Amino acid sequence: MSTASPHPLMPDSLFRRVVVPVANRWDAESTTAALAPYVSAAGGTVIAVHVYDDSELSAEERAAEEGEEFPDAIFEQVVSGLEGTGVDVETELLSGENVARAVIDAAHDHDASAIVFTPRGGSRWIKLLTGDVTTALVAESDVPVLALPDADDPDVDSNSDSHAE
Repeated sequence: MSTASPHPLMPDSLFRRVVVPVANRWDAESTTAALAPYVSAAGGTVIAVHVYDDSELSAEERAAEEGEEFPDAIFEQVVSGLEGTGVDVETELLSGENVARAVIDAAHDHDASAIVFTPRGGSRWIKLLTGDVTTALVAESDVPVLALPDADDPDVDSNSDSHAE
């Protein structure tokens, strides 16, 4: 049985079955901390996905290059971050040159109710010059995309009702 969403403007139905792209262990930790109360309240499922660019390295080459980071430690962080919440967790390693497209395709394949993540840092200029997965997800996805504030960010007051300035 689910309880009310921790945020009155986010219906539980958005968190029924979410695809969660994770880039590394720290991203997985941040995202699961922010996501846990919502998906737990909804009695939902998390499908954690990690996308690697197959045009540069094979999965085996990337695993050798990144060591423990790829992908087991990333997925292990998601599982441990949601442990005890009653949330079902699935994981999937994806490959593709276009990270946003791979995430959107995974959302379709898994009948996701939303794609959920916490944005990673980086200047707006770097994102503008290098391309930004966040921007591509929002612009190209026909599945709802939710960017949650980092639960560990001291500038975010999770109890505040003020969300726009």
